Amino acid sequence: MSKFVYDKSQLYPQNSLGEGQDDVPTGRDVEWEPLVDYRRNGVSENTIHGAISWYSGSEPIHSFGGNVLCYGRSMMKPLYIKVFEKELDDMTWKQKAISVASHNGSAEHVEAAQSILSEGEWGLMLTPLDLPLVQFGRQVRRPRRWYNNSSGHHAAILRGCRKKGWNRAGYTLPSHAVFQNYLELMKKYLGEDWQPKRIARDGDGLPTVSMTVNELAKCYAQLVVEKNWIWEAMVKYPDLVGGYNRLDTTVMKSCKGKVIAKEGADGLLGLAIEHPDYPQGLGIVIKIAHGWNPQATWYIARGILGVLGFELRNPYPLRRQKAFLVPKIVPPKYLEDLAKIKTWDDWDPDHDRWYFDPQQHANVFGGETRDI
Repeated sequence: MSKFVYDKSQLYPQNSLGEGQDDVPTGRDVEWEPLVDYRRNGVSENTIHGAISWYSGSEPIHSFGGNVLCYGRSMMKPLYIKVFEKELDDMTWKQKAISVASHNGSAEHVEAAQSILSEGEWGLMLTPLDLPLVQFGRQVRRPRRWYNNSSGHHAAILRGCRKKGWNRAGYTLPSHAVFQNYLELMKKYLGEDWQPKRIARDGDGLPTVSMTVNELAKCYAQLVVEKNWIWEAMVKYPDLVGGYNRLDTTVMKSCKGKVIAKEGADGLLGLAIEHPDYPQGLGIVIKIAHGWNPQATWYIARGILGVLGFELRNPYPLRRQKAFLVPKIVPPKYLEDLAKIKTWDDWDPDHDRWYFDPQQHANVFGGETRDI
């Protein structure tokens, strides 16, 4: 009787320096560009790098930071759930909104997610055990599947599989009909010859595929052209899509039904924008090089949306530095408008400098001058 032995060379990298990949660029190979920098009294202390893509229909509008290859992660939930567009149309608006959510795990989120399935179906859920993203006070929670930010998404997939007559066992596997149909949908938007260079396991257990930021933006432009219940649900119940003080939720509240926004893990924000200057839809994707940074992404999104006529508030103040946007985050024709969008508020004082000239108010101890 033979004994199966794992080939460890397939389980782990070969060395800790990170060998190159022949067919995909690593993050070291990408020419990331600065998007926003934080300055203390004029000196840059932190610089946030990344990449941005603007697409209208199938036409590129603007690109900055390189056509970076990354994973779409949870930013692609509004497209992933389109596999069940007809089957889930009978859900309530709250159920529809939670089906594309990466929620905070509050009681409202858990209630909406659980309502998608009968209690007898709850055992089919394969979301990893998790805690709420936001906990208030000294509340103590134990990990549960429903607290996972993707619980509503998983529940909707299970419901969709039942209505399609698909086997719900293995619904998280890339070999399942759910993922195979999602790939076909991506080919509709990106071309029949499109193939992902990598398929990985996302943090919520579902497959995620590698795409360039241009491809991601192109997909998001299609969400405008093919507006359906997904769009309407997200703008009706933005608090279910993210939650308290989440960037995507705040964007949708601010833009009055003209924009849907979705964050993705490790530094992604997708914006699908209805705008008269872009009849084929406008898709914009922001990718932060070092990963999830909602504050920096917020400043960038405020600038981009601002030049398009939408007002997004500033994030809560940095308290230490002031943020400054890099001009090339927008096409050249918007540069003059971008310069007028302040990344601070009038009531937000500059805490990182003295309000006097230290050369004229010197403290010389042990000498004749002692000006205080």
